[in-house]
Amino acid sequence: MPGNGAAVVDASAVAAVVFNEPDADAVLDQLGDRRLIAPSLLPYELGNVFVVKMRRYPELRKKIGQAFSLFEMMDVQPVDVLCEDAAGLALETDLTAYDAAYLWLARRLNVRLITLDRKLAAAAQT
Repeated sequence: MPGNGAAVVDASAVAAVVFNEPDADAVLDQLGDRRLIAPSLLPYELGNVFVVKMRRYPELRKKIGQAFSLFEMMDVQPVDVLCEDAAGLALETDLTAYDAAYLWLARRLNVRLITLDRKLAAAAQT
């Protein structure tokens, strides 16, 4: 059990840090020196953010590519979450199955969930 020195981090929080978005400092304050954990779907969600940014801002391709490479330095430990578990929690909480995977993992490990997604954060508070 990871305990208080760990946290589950979702794609919204990681994207804010990696791509230096406006909420990056607030996320970094929450991350502190915690050991970061996420469902193994995180790289795909972050990859999608990368693709969207590359399409939206083609003039910034080099900068976006460099930023994306920072994800590896965050050293987020991937954990497999069963689709059935995420889907069941999604039905209970009215979240997407993707978001529910983060919530399920945080609950399972009894650690904090760090997210910028308001609906996910609200579900984590209950």
